Order: sequence, then C-alpha cells, then structure tokens
Amino acid sequence: MRMMVGFLRKALLLQVRFNLTASPTPQSLHFLLDHLFLFSSSSTSISTSEKPHPFTVSYLINSCGLSHKDARSASKYVHFETPDKPNSVLALFNSHGFSKTQTSKIVKKEPQLLLSDPDKTLLPKLRFFYSKGASWPDIAKIVVCSPSILKRSLENQIIPSFNFFKDFLQSDKMAITVVKRFSRILLFDIHTYVASNINALQEFGVPKSNIAGLLMNQPMAFMVRPNLFRENLEEVEKMGFNPSQMKFVIAVQAIRAGGKSSWERKIDVYKRWGWSEEEIRLAFTKSPWCMIYSEDKIMTTMDFFVNKMGRESSSIARRPVLISHSLEKRIIPRYSVVQVLLSKGLIDKDFSLPTVFQSTEKMFLHKFVNVYKEEAPRLMKLYQEKINLSEKQDFLQAGSGNCRMSTL
Repeated sequence: MRMMVGFLRKALLLQVRFNLTASPTPQSLHFLLDHLFLFSSSSTSISTSEKPHPFTVSYLINSCGLSHKDARSASKYVHFETPDKPNSVLALFNSHGFSKTQTSKIVKKEPQLLLSDPDKTLLPKLRFFYSKGASWPDIAKIVVCSPSILKRSLENQIIPSFNFFKDFLQSDKMAITVVKRFSRILLFDIHTYVASNINALQEFGVPKSNIAGLLMNQPMAFMVRPNLFRENLEEVEKMGFNPSQMKFVIAVQAIRAGGKSSWERKIDVYKRWGWSEEEIRLAFTKSPWCMIYSEDKIMTTMDFFVNKMGRESSSIARRPVLISHSLEKRIIPRYSVVQVLLSKGLIDKDFSLPTVFQSTEKMFLHKFVNVYKEEAPRLMKLYQEKINLSEKQDFLQAGSGNCRMSTL
C-alpha cells in the first residue's frame, strides 16, 4: 500500500507542476491543493480500501453532517473505532465559533484532521492567526477555504510565509488581508512564485504601493511561473499601459484572471452586446476592470443597464467603469431612488449615469435623496432597505464559508 500511496502522491505532484506551468485557473488550483496533502505523510490512518468502515461512516454522517456519499468517500482516508479524538477536534472548532456547516465542509475536504491533536496541532495555528489580527469568523473562513493549512507546519511554513507578507506590506493587518483573500497562498513556496513576481514588477518600475494593492486584492495573480508572469508584464506594457500607474497592475490582473480562454469568452460577451473589437480595446484601456469580472457579472450588469434602464449599450462601452460597480450594493439601490424621482418628474429621464453611479455615497445622498426630502420623504428608507438587503446576502454568504474571491 505504501508503494501505491507513494505513486499517487508523485503523480499528483507532477500534475501540480504541470498546472502551475500551464497558467492555472482558480478551479484547478483549488482541486490540486485540496487533494495534494491527502498523500502526505502524517500520523493519520489512511486506507485505499473501497470497503467503508461502518463506525467511521456513521460518525461522519451523524456528528459531522456529511451526506452518506461524502461519508463513504471520506472513510477511505480516516478510520477510528471510538469517538474520543474526533469529538475533541469538533469541540475545538465549536468552541472557537465554527458553525456546523463550516465544520462539515472542513471534514469533507480533510477528514484526517479528525485524528489531529487539537491542543498541540490545531489550536496553535488558530491562535497564531488570531494574534495577527484575524477575528474568529475570519479564521473560520480561512480554514474552511483551505483546511490543508492545519496540516502544515506552523514554524516551517505558516509563520515564514506570513512574515514575508508582513515584511513587504509593513503590517500584520495587510498580511492577514492577503490570507483572507486567498488562504491557499500559504501552501506554496512563497519565494518561488510571489517573491520572484514581486521582483519582476519592481524591475518594470511598478511602485511598491501598487504592488501592495495588487497583492492584497488579488494574491492569486502572483501564483504563476515567473517567466510567464514577465511575459504578461511585457504584453501589458506593449498595450500602452504605464507601469507607474495603478491601471498597469489591474491590466496584469485582468490578463491573468482565468487565462486565454476566459479572456476570449469575455470578449464574446461584449460582442453579444454589440461592442466592436475597437470599443472593447478602448474600454479595456480606460478601465481594465471590465475584463476582470466573470461573464455572469458582465452579462447581468449589461442586462440591467440596457434592458432594465433602457440605456444604449454603446454608452456603457464609453464608460466601462460602470461595469465595475456591484449590482446589489450600488446599482440597484441607487436606481431604486432614481425610479422614484423619475416617477415624480423630479429629474430628467436622460440623467447622467456617472453622476448617479460613480459619485461618492455622501454626494449621491446629497444630490438625489436629501434635497428631495419634502417631495419624496420615503427615499432614504427605500434606499436603506436595498442596502440592508445586499448586506444580509453578504452575511449569509460569509456564514456559509463561501471561498470566492472578493469583488468590488
């Protein structure tokens, strides 16, 4: 069996190297990282037998909330005859604010953690993140997104990696932001990828503050083979972006997001809305963000502006920054206010989109809510209801342990 486990581990390591070389997608990174450490040496009892272990399966279902199918699958990698050790692990998670749903996801991804020593192996890592400014809800989300972190050495992997980010960003708080955005980054050799690519950005003349902004907002952008990363920098520079401006790193991020196939799909989405290749090129140079968001985000936002609001698609092409705004947090709440003002004839139907959607919160409230208190006294309540709804949705997503990257 040891030979088989060794073979599988080597095969998976080769697959990791291949995928990192071939410009990894978020999905491939997540799969590879979540499965790589199943074959690492540990004190956990591992078996490749297809025959399920009855007590283990029952425990995983009744105490961990796994489905029967997931419990049978997990039982191939962890066996126990009594509930003592797994109970102590579950108790640790519970006492530190992990929800049952979060714990279930952790066990599903890394069932061997149930045989860990909660006080010697798990708790020190949780306390380390807490000591660096992460809240317990933050820590729960970090672990849910990458349970393998709890199987890594605190002294040899987690602390050195964290200190690298702290030294570069000059702040524990900023370093924790990186970990919260992409917790799997702590599983990599920081110097092979992140450090090399930071050096490349500096050589191109990108200010440290802009590199820090990219690192905190999209740490996954640094997880690429250094020579390929340099090719991306050269490509962006040839497009006319100035390395000294923030648009440069955003453009790099856009090119890295999802790879060539994703880039082409996004171009197809814009073409479906009638944009020409020249309009797409100009939109990208104005606001590189327009090529970062998912096809679904682009489609739903364009649909709202064109079909819900009745605006020309070309008008959005001229102001691509509008696509970067959150539909739920900004566009819908603000448009709900505009609809009331339009119905009462208080503003012109050809109102300025940038004035409504790009102004600061304070300016928007001043121009479209406060000055119409007498004519439309319920405007503030309506606006706040829409904002509260979006915040509630964010809270529910955070509580479920959603591991998607944050968006603006």
